[in-house]
Amino acid sequence: MFLGGFLFACLLLVGGFFIGYHLVDIPPANAAATAQSNVYLYSDGTQIARDGSVNRENVRLKRVPPHVQHAVLAAEDRDFYSAAAVDPEAMLRAAWNTLTGKGTQGGSTITQQYVKNYYLGQERTITRKVKEFFIAIKLDREKTKNDIFEGYLNTSYYGRNAYGIQAAAHAYYDKDVEDLDVAEGAYLASLLNAPSAYDVATHPQNRPRAIARWVYVLDAMVKERWLTPRARAEAVFPTPLAARSTIGLSGQRGYVIQAVQDYLTDHGVLHSKDLARGGYRITTTLQKRKQDAFIQAVEDQVMARLDTTANETDRFVRVGGVSLDPATGKVLAMYGGVDYTKQYVNNATRRDYQVGSTFKPFVLAAAVHHGSRTQHGERITPNTTYDGTNERHVEGWTGPAYNPKNEDDVSYGSIPVTTATDKSVNAVYAQLAVDVGPAKVEQTAINLGLPVDTPDLNPSPSIALGPATASVLDMAQAYATLANHGKHSAYTLVERVQRDGEDLELPGAETTQAISREAADTTTAVLRGVIEGGTGTAAQAAGRPAAGKTGTAEDDKAAWFAGYTPNLTTVVAVMGQDPKTGGQKPLYGALGLERMNGGGAPAEIWAQYTREALAGTEARDFDLRIAEGMEPRPDPSDGPDERDGRDGFGRRTPDTENAGPRHDRGAGAPAAPVAPAAPAAPAAAAPPAEPRVRSAPVAAAPSPETASQAPQAPQTPTAREPGQPWDAWEAHDMS
Repeated sequence: MFLGGFLFACLLLVGGFFIGYHLVDIPPANAAATAQSNVYLYSDGTQIARDGSVNRENVRLKRVPPHVQHAVLAAEDRDFYSAAAVDPEAMLRAAWNTLTGKGTQGGSTITQQYVKNYYLGQERTITRKVKEFFIAIKLDREKTKNDIFEGYLNTSYYGRNAYGIQAAAHAYYDKDVEDLDVAEGAYLASLLNAPSAYDVATHPQNRPRAIARWVYVLDAMVKERWLTPRARAEAVFPTPLAARSTIGLSGQRGYVIQAVQDYLTDHGVLHSKDLARGGYRITTTLQKRKQDAFIQAVEDQVMARLDTTANETDRFVRVGGVSLDPATGKVLAMYGGVDYTKQYVNNATRRDYQVGSTFKPFVLAAAVHHGSRTQHGERITPNTTYDGTNERHVEGWTGPAYNPKNEDDVSYGSIPVTTATDKSVNAVYAQLAVDVGPAKVEQTAINLGLPVDTPDLNPSPSIALGPATASVLDMAQAYATLANHGKHSAYTLVERVQRDGEDLELPGAETTQAISREAADTTTAVLRGVIEGGTGTAAQAAGRPAAGKTGTAEDDKAAWFAGYTPNLTTVVAVMGQDPKTGGQKPLYGALGLERMNGGGAPAEIWAQYTREALAGTEARDFDLRIAEGMEPRPDPSDGPDERDGRDGFGRRTPDTENAGPRHDRGAGAPAAPVAPAAPAAPAAAAPPAEPRVRSAPVAAAPSPETASQAPQAPQTPTAREPGQPWDAWEAHDMS
């Protein structure tokens, strides 16, 4: 009877094993085990943010150093590579303890733990244990030990919401797994036994227990000959960093993630479903130092000056900005708004605010590029004179009559294109657009970088005044093309995308000659005057040779400054939006100012950011190649110009071209930084090194012989005096 009973029991066990092995299949992975976060990095590898609810980033086993692998094996399953997938004795012991109420107990192999993490769940039941047993056996026959160990390292929980060895390395030591040393690897291996109990930063009282476990792991490594006694003796307990919350989407991080995801999906690199699945390591083109400088500039020049309690208009203020490398199109910094968790719309990429007079340089570039002529057959150059009379009827336009107003209804009379650009004269530029051809202007703007489907980009005389609603990023692309001598490089936000250690293919960098170099460089020469004596003098605070243009949308709903140095292009917009309705709002009175103009807060942000972003680098002047007859000349009514042998646009005048080093071509010493100028003295007494300051138009320019004795017209100050309203300082761009 005893023998029969024994044989029957054996038969039941064998039969049960046979039935269980064939009935229990390897199930699909559970959702929690496959969920990963996408990790977004600055260009230097510093983490920007990670999205997704699960803090996990899978890594290949080859990325995990051998000493870290050995530490985990020493702590959890030293015989993993040589033993079977299951340990029946340990399983029976754990099951008996569970049944008799003696508490839960481990005893599973690494293979069994991986099965629990990846295929099953964390419930402690006999049913789960039985399934775990059979799945582990099958898995051991179908997968290699390395595959199972890799999966185990990526699915194990280490505390601090860190799933997987890579997330744990960042959570405790803020480094990638491949950078962990022996002591750090042993500590992370210790956590697998009891993550919360052994976190000495969170629970200092548990430090003795944690150190004891850490010592146990190291001693086991020595015993298995994975660590030399000498290295063991030199190991020092690696106290982890203080616990910190997982980097979320607050501040600028959410805007960056949104823009990067849009870039990847729009360019066909990834589908939105792929991104939702997670597991991507995305290195952006953003540079942390420049990103921080942009945030600080907005804080100093706008946010710190807002009084949302006493001034209702201050509640409408929004800021967007983009900075990129004109030579490569790489976005180096992006400011999307006050905080992604408070305002989801990215002000840097939205396309619903008029760009205003920042569009006017595209008209000038089109004129030079196409060799356009006036209604009277005269070739258009920066020195061509136009009638700047307010509400002047546009000639040569076959559509409805159009007679645009100048800002504040100012009439300028006959002025050259240079002055019309400096003062942003609508009457001149509407006529210039018709002379060039509105369709050619539209196409030039597209070639420079504006999208074909830009809202309100229509071929009519008004195109010159900027009713189009391009984004800040769009405008930065276009201005970067001007800075890059007419060569257009499509913007890029992403340097590299990896998943499971494999690189994904990214769009190739393509550069095209959008307009001729002479057209781009001539436009740059004219735009230098905007900063040196026009509506953008606040940008002089950058201390760099620069070109730029101000712009203001209709009813002061947005103010822009677009500017560039030879190696950095940046566009800033201050927008008005009702926080409750989302509707656009005028910014009259914002920041305590009567008007919001491009030469105010936008130019001030631009100047501070550019100064900090380029700090420590050599100042470069523009290398301009201007076609014969296109050299801009200062308006005679502006008075004499004394710039150490240069005209108002950074080029040497003919009589001094050979006197001294050619700074304008990049040789010799760099140009000295230009500080913001105080209101200028009369031209005859101006110090030679001061930037050119343009006076208000006068009826007739005095002869050189009598210039010092002639009465001087009051000069437009180069910087706003305290208490002076903006409309008295900068010519507004749109009525």
